[in-house]
Amino acid sequence: MMSSENQTTRERILTSCWHLLEADGADTRMSDIAKKAGVSRQAVYLHFPNRAELLIATTRHIDAKNNADARLEGSRAAKGADRLDAFIDAWGNYIPEIYGVARALLAMYDTDPEAAAAWDERMTAVRGGCDAAIQALIEAGQLTDLFNRDRATDALWALLSVRTWEQLTHTCGWPQSDYIAHMKRTAHAILVKA
Repeated sequence: MMSSENQTTRERILTSCWHLLEADGADTRMSDIAKKAGVSRQAVYLHFPNRAELLIATTRHIDAKNNADARLEGSRAAKGADRLDAFIDAWGNYIPEIYGVARALLAMYDTDPEAAAAWDERMTAVRGGCDAAIQALIEAGQLTDLFNRDRATDALWALLSVRTWEQLTHTCGWPQSDYIAHMKRTAHAILVKA
């Protein structure tokens, strides 16, 4: 078990990484994180043996600080199409809060295996949420005959991607409330039996 001093150092490193990714994106280096956290580069490596572990831990730290699990409680308790809607609310309204870090990880994705690993790990978790929403539709007898479970999960995951949110809200100028409403309508149109 780590001492409270180590936990404080670990948290400083994670928070520093979070803020630097939002501000500097792909230009964030381990030395920058150490400097911002007020620790040596060696101290960063004592807590995180490699950059991939640091980036993954940072995304989990962001989730913990933003109470991501608590936001999903409504979705986990709902049934059928209500679960689909609750998941879209929870994830769709969370994207703006993680967008700075998401944008940085996506910018590094093709050239930085550690950033790709961090992004893939978090998107696997999102896909799991999509799969749970689809399973709720299946259990309620509400999934359309157009998709099997895997394809329906794929379609929902693609629909709710950060890039889709970015294009609709940033490029097209949709207000966040319109984005949520239209994602629900679209998901119902393609996934839920009429």
